[in-house]
Amino acid sequence: MKKPIADAQGTTKRIALCGSESAPARPSRVGWSNADIHRCGLADAERINTAIAAAVSGMREDDFERRTHFIGGRFENLYIERTRIPAVLPVLDQALACAGLVLGRAPGTLRCGFWLNLTGPGQSTSEHTHDEHDEMLSGVYYVAIPPDSGDLILYDGPSTIHIEPCAGTFIFFPPHLPHAVETNRSALPRLSIGINIGPR
Repeated sequence: MKKPIADAQGTTKRIALCGSESAPARPSRVGWSNADIHRCGLADAERINTAIAAAVSGMREDDFERRTHFIGGRFENLYIERTRIPAVLPVLDQALACAGLVLGRAPGTLRCGFWLNLTGPGQSTSEHTHDEHDEMLSGVYYVAIPPDSGDLILYDGPSTIHIEPCAGTFIFFPPHLPHAVETNRSALPRLSIGINIGPR
């Protein structure tokens, strides 16, 4: 297991999401951070994730509505109409429900944008933020996460938080918080869904 090391400018903390406790259906704060970071689970995640992964594995480049952020030899963001992957709908519904609880807003007052992030062996996701428009909350939902396929890294001022992902779990964080994903050191693709929540 990787053990991040603190540097001279701040502290580093690693949080493992997988374990004996499944992610709660309602958002709960992830313990160590000045930033407001929450995790949340999804009912029937295994079945839903299998359906999403199967749909994505059969897609070609021209199936995507658009592809953006060409970095390191791949497009980091893959956009597709939600109706093309029906299994993604309960993910987005739960994202809105959890976001409403985190933000103290009725889900009907929020909208949810999403994209796919498919990271092959040897690939990573560059450092970035999500605060370009009117985003109120950002997040990621984990679909297919092979062992050693890369931690989510959140840069919270002088502190760095490594979150070991777990399939079936959401992580929500402020849109202005810089973040990246480590290199996928497994032999399999890693699939997650990026999420932005904004006002309707």
